[in-house]
Amino acid sequence: MARFALPVVAAMIAVLACTSARADVLLIERSRTAQEMDLPRRGESMTSVERRFGTPSQKHAPVGGGSKVQPPITRWDYANFSVYFEHSHVVNAVLRQSNVQEAGVKPVTAQR
Repeated sequence: MARFALPVVAAMIAVLACTSARADVLLIERSRTAQEMDLPRRGESMTSVERRFGTPSQKHAPVGGGSKVQPPITRWDYANFSVYFEHSHVVNAVLRQSNVQEAGVKPVTAQR
């Protein structure tokens, strides 16, 4: 039995290494894409974002806001990215999932 355990373990390690390498490539590709895209910048106002990128496909209601420590956070979804606002200013812009193997924000779906 021990004779077969080593090849099985080696095969499992090889599979995991390949999976990990693929995830690294996706992360690198996503990072390059984000750097090349014109995304809303930290500190930019909601008005400025809407002027530059148009009306988002969806505006989510603010969450939080119960105290200074937890300010209201609002999310706007565009086709390729989401923008997160604290009060009325950008805190982050995130690219949407580019393929089904990538972990992260899911693509915008039509609301009915």
